Amino acid sequence: LATGPRQNNGIFYEIRTYDIKPAKMKEFLGVIDKHLHIRTAHSELVGFWYSELGAMNKVFHIWKYDNFAHRAAVRHALANDKEWQEKLISVILPLVEKQHNEVAYLVPWCQLGKPPKEGGVYEWVTFQMKPGGPALWGEAFRAAISAHINTGYTRLIGVFHTEYGLLNTVHVLWWNESPDQRAAGRHSAHEDARVVAAVRDSVRFLESQQNVLLIPLQCSPLK
Repeated sequence: LATGPRQNNGIFYEIRTYDIKPAKMKEFLGVIDKHLHIRTAHSELVGFWYSELGAMNKVFHIWKYDNFAHRAAVRHALANDKEWQEKLISVILPLVEKQHNEVAYLVPWCQLGKPPKEGGVYEWVTFQMKPGGPALWGEAFRAAISAHINTGYTRLIGVFHTEYGLLNTVHVLWWNESPDQRAAGRHSAHEDARVVAAVRDSVRFLESQQNVLLIPLQCSPLK
């Protein structure tokens, strides 16, 4: 059962998660910051982060494509890009333990946002919802997200639902000025009757949830 309605164009986002060898994280991040421009010459990078809390030795990066033909053309071009092969991919692959990718769409009621300023931290929240897609849980989920936005303590960057990968998965990307600001905001939200009511309704459809605090790399467009 797919996750259902999406935007009316073909744009999608490839979400890549890499597990990095624990002793190699610093080296990996240095190579990415120095040479990622070789990769971004081929297609648009939304953001590149490493995990700080909630997961260890992981990096997350999101790439935007106009459609699947666009992605295929980019992958073909990369296969013939000797600079990418020699300076980037051949160097980082020995530092990586595991790779995972998903294809996701923005939910129809969300535009990809930006933080009000550089700096701060991002929170990547993954919700595994019950099978059935938005026809079952979409309105309740949207109401829960909206309730958190309306408290004003956090800023929504994007809501993505999977098309390839584990279905009925929704990833929500938030931005806060600092981990302490996030913590204070969460405390206030837990005492807000609007948030409590919305979450109580949506949690009926929830299978699991994972939160990861992310730090953007210098080369990340979202930072």
